[in-house]
Amino acid sequence: MERASVDSSHLRAMKGGAAAGPSPVDRGRTASKHRVIVEAHGIPLAATLTGGNRNDVTQLIPLIQAVPPIRGKRGQPLHRPKHLYADRGYDHESYRDQVRRFEITPHIARRGTEHGSGLGVHRWVVEGAIALLHWFRRLRIRWEIRDDIHRPFIALGCAVICWRRPRTLSDSRPK
Repeated sequence: MERASVDSSHLRAMKGGAAAGPSPVDRGRTASKHRVIVEAHGIPLAATLTGGNRNDVTQLIPLIQAVPPIRGKRGQPLHRPKHLYADRGYDHESYRDQVRRFEITPHIARRGTEHGSGLGVHRWVVEGAIALLHWFRRLRIRWEIRDDIHRPFIALGCAVICWRRPRTLSDSRPK
């Protein structure tokens, strides 16, 4: 629970409905966004669904607040990671300050600078988790009008990723 990464991805919302809006990247077609926060090994901590027109940085704090307490060793359960890695879509000074209020150190790429910030070393796990989430056909395109039906599918997809991930991590260790 030392590091966490945040990212989002667009998906078409074919029938519209709640938590859908015009997509700025798909010529104004109706879309939604899956927003995911993962820990250092790519295990999803929380996932949310918003409209396709919602800005990434405005949804950062609700995503951090969606992380449930995680039991560990003795003592109080961990609520939040110590470091948070994100791309340029989350670059805004007031939101950096809000993340610091949660006692999290933000590592966010700056807008207007060259690529190659070095954050990709830690951020690739969230890209992989989103790819795994979109392996499930039901989550690639949103066919449900009601968002309260689509959200459990996201939770189920994250649960399957959590179930499969420790098995793959233990298989890759040298014997």
